[in-house]
Amino acid sequence: MKRILYIHRIHAMDIKNVDLNLLVAFAAMTEQRSVTRAAESVGLSQPAMSAAVARLRLLFDDPLFVKTARGMQPTPRALALAEPVRRVMEAIKTEILPASAFDPATAAERFAIVTPDIAEVHFLPRILAHFVEAAPSCRLQTLSMSRHEAADALASGAADLAIGYLPDLQKAGFFLQKLFRNDYVCIVRRKHPAIGERLTLKAYLAASHAVVSPDGREHLLEQALQKRGLERRVVVGLSHFMSLLPLIESSDLVATVPRDLANICARHGDIRIVAPPFKSPVVEVHHFWHRRSHKDPANVWLRSLIYRLFSEAQRAGP
Repeated sequence: MKRILYIHRIHAMDIKNVDLNLLVAFAAMTEQRSVTRAAESVGLSQPAMSAAVARLRLLFDDPLFVKTARGMQPTPRALALAEPVRRVMEAIKTEILPASAFDPATAAERFAIVTPDIAEVHFLPRILAHFVEAAPSCRLQTLSMSRHEAADALASGAADLAIGYLPDLQKAGFFLQKLFRNDYVCIVRRKHPAIGERLTLKAYLAASHAVVSPDGREHLLEQALQKRGLERRVVVGLSHFMSLLPLIESSDLVATVPRDLANICARHGDIRIVAPPFKSPVVEVHHFWHRRSHKDPANVWLRSLIYRLFSEAQRAGP
């Protein structure tokens, strides 16, 4: 009967009432068998250790350590608790307190990056090539969304990073790192009948243009043209940059696009790059992350990889 009542008292103990510091005191007492020595071993005063022992006795409803001629001897209850407490202390020391590490070679992480289609083409081939070598079990997902949605995705953890020209994310709660600068150039089909190696302002304004506005956003180029009082004859508006390649190849349209996209189009299509007849605005491309992920080892690894692969500073060297 006494055993049944004893078990009931233990099960009735509420974990909310357990101060983990008391387990430190218990472990010290188990090892030292002296209030004075136990206090010294954990950096407490003797009165503080005595108070901790008193709280332990109340918590476990047992004397735990009894004063004898041979020092403070543990009761049977204390001896039964010694090994479980040691395991808890070891788990806290080795599994909870240390910062978690990220080993890309063995990790199976799923990374999500907010980026427009232009950045998918620019960034993904090199990132995935590195994943094959360094992080073979990791997966990569790109997300296309508005700037407001991007902020929410980073804050909630639905996305790990956002890459691109995203001035709306330059605000409190977010970190950013500059990758490179991008200017604008014009692309036309290789055998365009009216545009040669050079493009005059008159010819530029007279041409038919294709304009890309992801999510309906106005870009720096539009703002720069408006400041100069220049208005293009826009024939077609697109929401995706990569729709330009077949369109420009098969028509006499002109598109003014970031240089990295122009290079991709020229590599993969019958496209020529022509300098615009005005000073191009410069876009700074950053990657962004939320403060909730700032010290996450997996996030640190991913953004370090992207910075190493794409930043101008890394390419330029010291």
